[in-house]
Formats: sequence, C-alpha cells, structure tokens
Amino acid sequence: MRTRPVLQLFLIFLMVTGCAQATPTANPTDKPTDQSTAVPGLTFTPMAPARPTTAGTLSIPTASSLLTGTASPAPTQVPATPTPPGRIGAPGLGDSLYPNFGNGGYDVQHYTLDLNVRHVSTGDLHGVVTIEARAMQNLDTFNLDFIGFEIAGITVNGNAAAFTRNGQELTITPSQALEAGENFTTVVTYVGRPQALRSAALPVMTGWVIGDGESYVMSEPDGAATFFPANDHPLDKATYTLRVTVPNPFEVAANGVLTEASNNGTNTLHVFEVNQPMASYLVTINIADFDVETLEGPNGVQIRNYYAVGLPPEISQAFAQQDEMLAFFSDIFGPYPFDVYGSVVMNTQIGTALEAQTLSIYGSDMIQLDDLSYTETVVAHEMSHQWFGDSVSVADWRDIWLNEGFATYAEGLWLEHNEGRAALDEWVREEYTFVVDLQSYFSPPGEPPASDLFNAGVYDWGALTLHALRLEVGEEAFFQILKTYFERFKNGNATTDDFIAVAGQVSGRDLGAFFDGWLYSGDIPPIPTMGLAPE
Repeated sequence: MRTRPVLQLFLIFLMVTGCAQATPTANPTDKPTDQSTAVPGLTFTPMAPARPTTAGTLSIPTASSLLTGTASPAPTQVPATPTPPGRIGAPGLGDSLYPNFGNGGYDVQHYTLDLNVRHVSTGDLHGVVTIEARAMQNLDTFNLDFIGFEIAGITVNGNAAAFTRNGQELTITPSQALEAGENFTTVVTYVGRPQALRSAALPVMTGWVIGDGESYVMSEPDGAATFFPANDHPLDKATYTLRVTVPNPFEVAANGVLTEASNNGTNTLHVFEVNQPMASYLVTINIADFDVETLEGPNGVQIRNYYAVGLPPEISQAFAQQDEMLAFFSDIFGPYPFDVYGSVVMNTQIGTALEAQTLSIYGSDMIQLDDLSYTETVVAHEMSHQWFGDSVSVADWRDIWLNEGFATYAEGLWLEHNEGRAALDEWVREEYTFVVDLQSYFSPPGEPPASDLFNAGVYDWGALTLHALRLEVGEEAFFQILKTYFERFKNGNATTDDFIAVAGQVSGRDLGAFFDGWLYSGDIPPIPTMGLAPE
C-alpha cells in the first residue's frame, strides 16, 4: 500500500491532534466498531450497525437459482444447540495487535466466490461462497468473519447448519460435529449491499467501495469481510475461484487468471482462478467500463492493465516499464511468484494504491502524468509487494514493516537501477531527514500501534533499516538475504524473527543488536558511513 503525500500528511495531522481514534473503544484490539472518518478526496459508505444475535431460519437457494433469479427448495434450517466447552473454534487467531482478527480451529484450502452484481451503482448482489477447509481440531462450532447482508442459509457438507451473528462474528453450528483432520465444505448464501467499514488500523474505509459509476475493493487489513465470509487474517491463505457476473457493458478486473468471459447479451460472467495461496485482504474485485491492455512480460508472464473509461489515454505511460520492473525484481528477489501481473486504475480519487495479489489497484490521483518519475516509484512499490507482502505474508500484523519497509526500499532500488548509486544515496538521505524531522509522530518499524498500523515508521524507517543492513553486511550478503528469505517463505507467512534468523544465517553474523536498534529503539540509529545521525 502506498498513499499520496497529502494523505500521509493528513494522517500525521490526525496523530498530532489526537483524532486518529475518532471513536474510543473499550478494547482497541477488538474488531472495528461502527465508525467513519471524513478524509479529503475520499467518499465512503459507513458500516451498517451490527445485527443482533439471531439464529438463522431461512431456506437456502442454490448458486444457480441466485444467478438466474429462480428459487429452489432447500433443507430446513437446524436450530442451534448448546456447545460443550473445548470444541469451539476460537473467534480470533491471536494476532498481537488484533487478537480477534481471523478465526481458529480450521484451515481454509479454497474459496469459490459466486457474486451476481445486479446494480453496480448500489452494489446490490447475490452471493454464494463455497469454502473448502480442514478442521484443525474437533469442532462443534466455528466462526467466519462477515459483515452485513441478509444470510439466506448455510450448509456444511451439504446439510443445513445453524448460525448466529454478533457484529463481525458469524458462528456456525454444523448438524454433525467436525473431527480434527476432517475436510469439510461450507456454503454461505446471502443477498444485500456491501458496506465499507472504518478500519481498526487507520482512519480510512476499507472493503467494497461504491464510486461514481464503478466499484472497487481495497481491503487491507480488515475489509474482506464486507463482501464475503472469510477467515480474515493473513495466516490462513487459500487459493480462489472468483465468479463475478455484472450487467453489460461493465467489466470485471480481479485477481488471477481470467479463464472465462461469458456474455449472454444482458450480463457477463467473468471467472478468475488464483492458483497460489492468497490472504483474504488481497482479494480485489473492480467493476467499471475498462480499456484493457495486454502485454507479454518477462519469462512468459502476461501483464494485463485495466484503465477505467474516462481516464486520459496517456495513463498507460505510467505503466510502460512494468515488464522491465518484473525482470529487475525477479533478478534481485527471486522468480516472480504468480501466473500473471497487471494494474487497474479506477476513475476515482482514492488517495492510495494497494498491492492486490497479481493486480495492483490505483486511484486516479496516484497517477501523476506530469511527474512520471514519482509515479514509477509508486508502481515499483506495489509490484515489489508481490514478493514481500503477497507471496511472503506477515504472520502477525505487528510485523507489517516486512511488507511496507521492503516495498519502500524497492522504490530506492528501482531508482538505483535506473540512475545509479548516487541517486540511491540521495534518496536515502532524504528518507533519513524525513524520519528525523517527524520521528516523534512515528513508531519504530517493529512496534506499530494498533490504531496507526500504517504510519511512516513502518515505511520509511523500515526502508532505512534495510539500507543500513546492506551497509552492515555488504552487497553480496544483503541480496542473498533477500533471495533466501523469499525462497524460504514464499506462498506462506513470516515474522520479523524469521527475517532476522535468515539475515544472521546468510551473513554468518549475530545481528541481534543491530535489529534491536533499528526496529525497536525509540530513536533512529545513525548511519556513520553516510554521515547521517539524528540531531
């Protein structure tokens, strides 16, 4: 994720004035409550109030009936029964900053999202989500993260299941208990409108957002639950099939490989396959009338770019070097980890960009055609996340610097690739001065606060940590550290301790004190070889 400088300054202003948490809560690590914040240039729909806890009693339409509009008979809902202790899936995965994000007791293998979007301008949709998972313990009940919508019914292994709702927690009680190691399939059928929510991590809205004649999805870190039931934490990655039907002439830009586009004259079904594991917050479904550009990237990787109609035709200039970037990052990080890549630009001023897996998404205001050098750094930032953030995902949100510090340093690496080491050195000096001047408003990279997860400490200070490591261990060892870290944890999750262990192993040095100073100290350390030190 990268934000516009004006939005970065706005977020700092919120921290200075104490407005970053507009609505106090009893427990700041709980899932987000009903909150909204006005951000210049952003227009969002606030989250609907939490539904009261109720037991599901509706019949369950089939996927085909939802897509065709004809109802089909379904099993009668089973009433909820008391659950003995010790057989309940935890309502969270124990994240150190957001302990109730995600859910315990099972491991999702694959999601199939069947979404029939009836009205793009309102987001009205019918959804059928099929979740293939494995029970990691004996389960009488388990939870999914899901906000809003009317649930028409839920089945587990083909049998109607009881369910209750309490805020973001959807608790499901199968008709038959699940045994540890058992594979099971859950189908959730629902109707309604997705509603973006105010993130627990920063004062902007996340999830499915309705724009002017278009809609887009940017869910980091907690917005996926606004449009599909999920185990919403990066620890439980899965593969995906995305089946999205939209009225003509709208098109869909989504993650993965487009395998089907079936037009019946009124609607078009778009089917995408995501073949490598993906965190739920990286799912993106963007709907507009697009101009589509398809290019051949390095090593046969297809690049597909989607530009919302109405954007200036020269918008493609900002992405002209994506093929060279893919080749460069593949050389220094390791082979590109996915099947395809590309970008989607919405005709909306969002104020940010997000590294959705295989398809980075940008607001129109992130593309500055009068300053293509700046725009290139944003494109490089989001692309590098495909390695660090998407393929290698954080195991705990506290370690977000492993995503953002790495992607910010990738901006400097791309600058060095194009303009030489002197340009990188100047970039480092500017970054260092920026952090020193505003350090009191940032956290050290390894200790971001739950209420301001994406502060500049994890970005700029995190990037400086990597450059300092490069100077500490030398060129060869540094780039071998990056390659080894990626190779060891690709398609999975990692922690800061994992990265420190790789750095120590590759360099043959004890780097504990180095990382303690750079990641956890209240003061940014000096970089003596560059003559940089806090005043």
